[in-house]
Amino acid sequence: MNRKKEVHVCSLVDRPNRFLGRVEFEGNIHEVFIPNPGRMHELMIPGKEVYIRDAASKNRKTAYDMIGVKHAGVLISIDSLLPNRFMKRIFTENVLKEFREFTEVKPEPRVYEGRFDFKLNNGKEIAYVEVKSCTLIEDGRAIFPDAPTSRGARHVNSLARVLREGLAQRAAIVFVIQRPDAIVFSPNDRTDPLFGECLRRSAASGVEVYALSTEVLDWNLHLIGPVPIELNHFSESL
Repeated sequence: MNRKKEVHVCSLVDRPNRFLGRVEFEGNIHEVFIPNPGRMHELMIPGKEVYIRDAASKNRKTAYDMIGVKHAGVLISIDSLLPNRFMKRIFTENVLKEFREFTEVKPEPRVYEGRFDFKLNNGKEIAYVEVKSCTLIEDGRAIFPDAPTSRGARHVNSLARVLREGLAQRAAIVFVIQRPDAIVFSPNDRTDPLFGECLRRSAASGVEVYALSTEVLDWNLHLIGPVPIELNHFSESL
């Protein structure tokens, strides 16, 4: 089935809670699932042009998923599951030179008391990778998170731990920016100073930090390229 035919353009009415939106579509108000727990205050504004797609299951309370928003003329994906599918393709197709030596890609490996997004292996080295979805940009600067995330801090601490304890030779966190207008990336210390502190400490201990700009084409993410990382941008002004 052509996924493009399943996507409908509508207008946002409101967002009653993190995972529920109400949209006006074909003259009626519909409740839709929002697959993103972020605050997205700058995107979830009544009257915004949003994009919904028929839900895969018919046995759901909401018949549609909200998958995108048009903001300042830019199409932004808000599906927080899409970055993992994007990164699996990136790793499998050896798109990034930093990870081309890895031949085995295992999603959601169990480590310690949780899971990472990926385990990469080439028979000589193991790398654990965590992926984060980023949609917030201010003046060209992509920032994460847009809401406090103790889970995110735990992930970056665990990446540092696998290096320290010798479970892997490499560990990385990749921020997938689901829009094309980023020119630099920084952790959002104004919203979550703990995450920023953990990210800087983990980076200093050897965890690799990447940020990738993407564009939405046919409701898949396509790589534009890496953007520079500035880990101390907000912390130095606090």
